[in-house]
Amino acid sequence: MNQTQNSPAERDEYRVPPAGTLSRGFLGGVLMGLANLVPGVSGGTMLVATGVYGRFIDAVARCTTFRFNAGPVVMLGIIVVGSLAAILLGAGTMSSLVMEHRWVMYSLFIGLTLGGVPLLWKMARPMNTNTTMGMIAGLVAMIALALLEGMTDGPAFQQSSTWLLVLTGAAAGAAMVLPGVSGSYLLLVLGQYVIILDAVDALRRGEAGDAMSVILPVGIGVVVGVVVISNVVSSLLRRARNATLGVLIGLLLGAVFGLWPYRAPVEPRVGDMIRGQLIETQAQIDAIDPGHWASAFYAPSAGMVAGSFALLLVGFAASLAISRLGREETA
Repeated sequence: MNQTQNSPAERDEYRVPPAGTLSRGFLGGVLMGLANLVPGVSGGTMLVATGVYGRFIDAVARCTTFRFNAGPVVMLGIIVVGSLAAILLGAGTMSSLVMEHRWVMYSLFIGLTLGGVPLLWKMARPMNTNTTMGMIAGLVAMIALALLEGMTDGPAFQQSSTWLLVLTGAAAGAAMVLPGVSGSYLLLVLGQYVIILDAVDALRRGEAGDAMSVILPVGIGVVVGVVVISNVVSSLLRRARNATLGVLIGLLLGAVFGLWPYRAPVEPRVGDMIRGQLIETQAQIDAIDPGHWASAFYAPSAGMVAGSFALLLVGFAASLAISRLGREETA
């Protein structure tokens, strides 16, 4: 029975792929990296769209179980290089856009997030009670996070503790290998999105310093997410497919509550608590990065509401189109 392991067809899969396949792998990696910067877009969906999702999953499985073959190792390396390049080059721009044009970017993010729902919905058919219950559970979990964020006058967790950075990294890592699910919106809800992007951009500029205290735990979390969490979810998809897909759909729908666009940073005042520190002087206020300010809701104008709806439709259409590009690939 070991004959199949040594068949010519399988051995061919272990050889270095042709240039065309490697090019698609690099493109998939770049798109996956950009997706990890944009809340609502799934890195896994980008790999499906470029037709290399199956190869990526197989490469991760083989390399993490110490079954090293030239083909999977090279393909994994190409995808990772493309992803890291996109993250390093795009982090600063994305961070600035989110800080300076929140309602515009968040409206677009909501559309991108909802665009992942049809893909998961199709995977979950035929729907049953388990799917519905899972959907409700995921939706409730995300609404609870959004409510916690609202009660704290800002992100649910203001301090970037090491364990929280590992957790958010794990969420992003899991999303890399799970089509239809974005880890970045969790970073937003947990209040770590701008912090992590600023650290990546600082590293790109050669300002390691404090950046590594953020990047290292996030990097560890990403590895954990890819190697462990994604395998757990894959197992759940095999054993309780409908319930698991229902939870994922609920998470996507509930993410909209955490991406409400009409909030603006509020300049801190003496006596406020910012990231666990009591502000006692104006000098402390001047030293606080605006990315760490608390935020408050405001009433949007009619023009903003119309613009948000238009951007939502643009994001939804873009996410849906990307998902459909890879519909012929079998993962």
